[in-house]
Amino acid sequence: MSTPFPFTAVVGQDDLRLALLLNAVSPAVGGVLVRGEKGTAKSTAVRALSALLPAVDVVTGCRFSCDPAAPDPACPDGPHEVEASSTRPARMVELPVGASEDRLVGALDIERALSEGVKAFEPGLLADAHRGILYVDEVNLLHDHLVDLLLDAAAMGASYVEREGVSVRHAARFLLVGTMNPEEGELRPQLLDRFGLTVEVAASREPDQRVEVVRRRLAHDDDPAAFVARWADEEAEVRARIVAARALLPSVRLGDGALRQIAATCAAFEVDGMRADIVMARTATALAAWAGRTDVLAEDVRQAALLALPHRRRRNPFDAPGLDEDKLDDTLEEFSGSDGDGGDSDGPDDDPDPDGPGGGGQPPQEGPDDGSPAGDVPAQGEPSEDGQAPAGQSAAEQSPVRAAEPFRTKVLSVPGLGEGAAGRRSRARTEHGRTTGSRRPRGTLTKLHLAATVQAAAPHQLARGRSGRGLVVRRDDLRQATREGREGNLVLFVVDASGSMAARQRMSAVKGAVLSLLLDAYQRRDKVGLVTFRGSAAEVALPPTSSVDAAAVRLESLPTGGRTPLSAGLLRAHEVLRVERLRDSARRPLVVVVTDGRATGGPEPVATAGRAARLFAAEGVASVVVDCESGPVRLGLAGQLAGELGGTAVTLDALRADSLAGLVRDVQGTSRRAA
Repeated sequence: MSTPFPFTAVVGQDDLRLALLLNAVSPAVGGVLVRGEKGTAKSTAVRALSALLPAVDVVTGCRFSCDPAAPDPACPDGPHEVEASSTRPARMVELPVGASEDRLVGALDIERALSEGVKAFEPGLLADAHRGILYVDEVNLLHDHLVDLLLDAAAMGASYVEREGVSVRHAARFLLVGTMNPEEGELRPQLLDRFGLTVEVAASREPDQRVEVVRRRLAHDDDPAAFVARWADEEAEVRARIVAARALLPSVRLGDGALRQIAATCAAFEVDGMRADIVMARTATALAAWAGRTDVLAEDVRQAALLALPHRRRRNPFDAPGLDEDKLDDTLEEFSGSDGDGGDSDGPDDDPDPDGPGGGGQPPQEGPDDGSPAGDVPAQGEPSEDGQAPAGQSAAEQSPVRAAEPFRTKVLSVPGLGEGAAGRRSRARTEHGRTTGSRRPRGTLTKLHLAATVQAAAPHQLARGRSGRGLVVRRDDLRQATREGREGNLVLFVVDASGSMAARQRMSAVKGAVLSLLLDAYQRRDKVGLVTFRGSAAEVALPPTSSVDAAAVRLESLPTGGRTPLSAGLLRAHEVLRVERLRDSARRPLVVVVTDGRATGGPEPVATAGRAARLFAAEGVASVVVDCESGPVRLGLAGQLAGELGGTAVTLDALRADSLAGLVRDVQGTSRRAA
């Protein structure tokens, strides 16, 4: 077994260490979510925390870690009346991202339950983590059905295992700690709110600190035992401080003044619900106990806000988590109980607008001045109607424009029945959903189809010598329920960024439409990719990823200009799908081509684009062409491209929630006809 890195030997990462220690002092704080780039000691610090937690008294022989002072009356190993007790170290249990439901909540022997009436239960990870730490690395990649089970256990403090009317319940109170890299996708809002605190970590840019990180890591790898012994005194000191803070915690007083500051802060930052207020109160109390005080001060409330509020302020996945510290200080000062100077709550900033009344201190907006008629004066960097760049700017590249306001869309689904990763877009065979039939189990039985099992066993009861009331069930009689739910798909955007698309209003609308579909992809747990084409080539602006906010960032900075190498864009998208199919063959793709259908550059550009499009049709890839052609004269090239792709076309103006329902029917109908 490897020797864990000492907690006190972690260099820097003060906020991370403080958040973990506060949860060690008061587990009621509700856990920690650690966000940050890879290689920033997230997992190292979490794994090191378990060595600092006080030992746990348990009932000897109880698989569910019952406290001998207050055993769980519903414990499956109970009742515990007069039992011997023992002490063991606090556990840190790791939940793998790919774990099964039975591994998390436990497994019930259905065969024995049906034939003998015995609740033969094998505890899962939730039972192991009771009164300890449950650690989920890459928690944002956890499957939805496991997230649902975690939410239930975290809310109720207990785990329930149900199998066709046979149920087992046991206590499951644990400190939930998760780490994640935001580049790989965001966390579901419901689970995000379950984490009491959140911390953003990043690698230090100070050379001296980076040198010390490397020095300590190498020393630990060369001789772990000696390195741990060197830090033993510091570890013992922190361990003793945690014990002292836990003992002091019941004596800490949270006054009305501090409570008003907490409530005012949560209201000022418009967080949803009341959980933030409660978490801030518990965190501020733990901070005071950690400092050895019995009164909560304003500095405790401020630190509690910085840890408890950033992840609760996000309104959509494209919002960066964070907190305006100036606004926080102003709120705390206003509700500190003192009058203050009383004149700056609605006043201007320290640096008023030097231009006088009407300036507002804001930078000028892109586009024509407010005093000129719309469209009379071109905006800086705006192309002319024929897509050419203005004077003084290269035709090959023009400045990016902002996306229009995103709108709510209806689902675009891939036809047929898939077997991909769990999600919320297209129909698929899944472990969860409505029951559609039964089959013999392959491996471990997870979802029993009771009626099919009884039907399989019934003809053999006489031959098996049945004499009592119980049904004689053999392994061969068991039937697995087949279920239908929803899967997540790979939504690959192929965006035309050429000069013909570069009219400022048109490109803004295009980006707004793609941004809307990205938001829909986030909600439906899809992977997304972004291919752009302009000039003489196409590029993969974003390889397929679960991070839709990364796609939104790439989209926002997308420049436009140059020719329209449509065939290059389609061929690059085809290659992306080929590679992704090797990585994840079960995830079905949906290709969304955003273009006006023009093709220029190279020999026979239109014919070449048609041949590239027919590659998708031959493979049965579901596709949609968003027609961005504008003006009184329309060539209908996007519609022709959709026909070559075997998909459907929709105009940019029709890409709204009230129009997408018909689009879904068109996509499905076209794909069925192609099949």
